[in-house]
Amino acid sequence: MFQTARSILKRDPAAHSLLEVLLTYPGIRALFWYRMAHFLAFHRLYTLAGLLSQHAAKVTGITISPEAQIGKRVFIDHGTGVVIGATAIIEDDVTILHGVTLGARRAVEGRRHPYVKRGAFIGANAQLLGAITIGSSSKVGAGAIVLKDVADQTTVVGNPAKRVKRPEAKVISVTFTELNAGTKHK
Repeated sequence: MFQTARSILKRDPAAHSLLEVLLTYPGIRALFWYRMAHFLAFHRLYTLAGLLSQHAAKVTGITISPEAQIGKRVFIDHGTGVVIGATAIIEDDVTILHGVTLGARRAVEGRRHPYVKRGAFIGANAQLLGAITIGSSSKVGAGAIVLKDVADQTTVVGNPAKRVKRPEAKVISVTFTELNAGTKHK
């Protein structure tokens, strides 16, 4: 938990101290409760795990299934309205903003929730639905609805989410003499 708090302190310009992060950030509290509930679910104590998960959701506004798999240094910023389903997998160093859903599209056996790879950023109110994969260091824009895989280091926005293409940089070659040619000294 301290490792996560230190990571948040580095990534969030609004954070002032480690103590502030530990005591006032709902995302870190939700992850604390999740880790206990996950331990209980792993040991087949599903009712206790569910009770802890429901308590955490009531206190933090963040619903995380005890059976989800969440890595280290995950930052759930603001948090209210975040929902993470049972078969969701979130790797290390992922940032998730408020209102995000990692949900299923249909009731099927096996994995039915998203897999979010290391370093991804999920914008506010984004909906990631189904057994899709969000690539490492990718960005999902606010309000995007993602129904298909997103490649590594890709940005997607919209409904349905589409890749944002970066304009090619134009190389402009100007010499110092050309720069000063139009300038007259008074």
